[in-house]
Amino acid sequence: MALHPQSLPPVPEATAAAMHAAFPKGNLYIDLRAEFGTLYNDQRFADLYPPEGRPVEVAPWRLALVLVMQYIEGLADRQAADAVRRCMDWKYALSLELTDPGFDFTLLHDFRQRLLAHAAGQRFLDTFLATCKARGWIKARGTQRTDATHVLAAIRTLHRLACVLEAMHDALNQLSDVAPAWVRQQVPPEWYTRDGLRSDQARLPKDASKPEALVRQVGADGYQLLEWVSRPESPPGVCELPALEALRRIWLQQYYRCTVPGRETLRWRTGDEQPPSALRMASPDDLEASYSSKRHTHCVGYKVHLTETCDPGQPDLMTQIITTPATTPDCVMGPTIVHDLATRELLPGTHLLDSGYVDADFLVTARTQHQSDVVGPRLRLL
Repeated sequence: MALHPQSLPPVPEATAAAMHAAFPKGNLYIDLRAEFGTLYNDQRFADLYPPEGRPVEVAPWRLALVLVMQYIEGLADRQAADAVRRCMDWKYALSLELTDPGFDFTLLHDFRQRLLAHAAGQRFLDTFLATCKARGWIKARGTQRTDATHVLAAIRTLHRLACVLEAMHDALNQLSDVAPAWVRQQVPPEWYTRDGLRSDQARLPKDASKPEALVRQVGADGYQLLEWVSRPESPPGVCELPALEALRRIWLQQYYRCTVPGRETLRWRTGDEQPPSALRMASPDDLEASYSSKRHTHCVGYKVHLTETCDPGQPDLMTQIITTPATTPDCVMGPTIVHDLATRELLPGTHLLDSGYVDADFLVTARTQHQSDVVGPRLRLL
């Protein structure tokens, strides 16, 4: 699709009249439009589209604003597209006629994929902050604070047997989509009963001795599958499928295998033989999600570092969001956070942090290189 930027249209008269009659005291989206206008424009997203091709169906500035309102309301894509059709306050914010039929919800997914492919998500926040700076809501070299919290991965926490079963299920499914004829020729029918079901659909044996046999059999099946896809006669590209890479990594994590002739062994790794949390995979559905523990909080997912303004008499505005693996210690993120704020011309004069970020090198670097005072409690060493 090609983008030909257009001038931003005003709110249609009929839409404006209906909104002001229904909401004489205003509402969130009337106030949003009054304060920020449309916030985004097509030129802001011009680099996401090729110079030639079929014109876009919906202007990118509208899709961008829908993504923002979708987040505010906590809606799925289908629900957000439905809100564009039926909610006149959304039509007001988007400069649409009351009779506008909206658009197909899949366009939101396509636009989001373009943003991810071009690493363009940051421009949403930067555009908003530029507007806030122009209004004097962000004090130059003012005070900001940073802290971190956990983010749960959108996965089910699986025990070890369920994890390998899920990995086999995903691998067989992807292979069946890419090379169905090869799968029918290679994979024995009994695998579909043993390995083809999702872990929540499989009935695990209750007899204490049978799970051990199932573990070994599933492990042997997985290694056999990895051997088949690595052969020269296998279909091109199957060895690089994401589900096969997940299977390969999870098998290395969960199984010990010796292939020395006469000493062949395949067994379940003990707890002591498991990799550290930073390398351990909790689910084949998200290989980057990892287990982390901080004081009384235990979770599988990620860590997010949030920075916001906190000047008296000014609104508290989020200026930075950085997501890291859950096992990344706070102390290594201090220089990264300050450098990013300096690059985006949002560096505070006083930066409040908790003890996890504060160390001597960071204090000196922030002061000498960025003229920013880092304030926080000293780390207690036990």
